[in-house]
Amino acid sequence: MPTPYIFRGLIIAMLILIISSLFSALAFLYKDRGQGTRTAKFLTVRIVLSLALFFLIMMGYYFGLLSPHGIQ
Repeated sequence: MPTPYIFRGLIIAMLILIISSLFSALAFLYKDRGQGTRTAKFLTVRIVLSLALFFLIMMGYYFGLLSPHGIQ
């Protein structure tokens, strides 16, 4: 399998992790009724994953693994 496909799979996996972290934070917000710190921890994890994804996309663009597509 070529490297760009592996890279795209990694990006999709990161997006799935970000979404699951967001829904975990929502579940803990509901369970803890806003009194616990688990919601804040999972939202912090989501922010870190989002920043990592941003830098991963920038690295992919810089190294030529990703290319921008115009609207056709």
